[in-house]
Amino acid sequence: VQLQASGGGLVQAGGSLRLSCLASGLTFSTYVMGWFRQAPGKEREFVAAMRWSGGSTFYADSVRGRFTISRDNAKNTVYLQMNSLKPEDTAVYYCAGRSSGSIYVAGAYDSWGQGTLVTVSS
Repeated sequence: VQLQASGGGLVQAGGSLRLSCLASGLTFSTYVMGWFRQAPGKEREFVAAMRWSGGSTFYADSVRGRFTISRDNAKNTVYLQMNSLKPEDTAVYYCAGRSSGSIYVAGAYDSWGQGTLVTVSS
């Protein structure tokens, strides 16, 4: 699976952004698509994930209620709608895919996009 993320940028606190992740070569019905982020000097952390088949969603506590993960099957694209952004949301955001293992652990994901930078100013 090849992943291509886009949509990052600079936004003021309280604003919104939508990230997109185009997936090619996706064939497994049990596949999970996830979003992770990594701030400077910090470890990569789980943000949100969705089962490609069925659409179950999973969120980190820090973003639940503000971020929404969704997909467009026809476009093989996963989105991360980010609302009420905070300066602490500033990070490089990565989309990733995995066919097995923990949904919440970066090491379980075997396909990664190139990352897109989100900067939230105060």
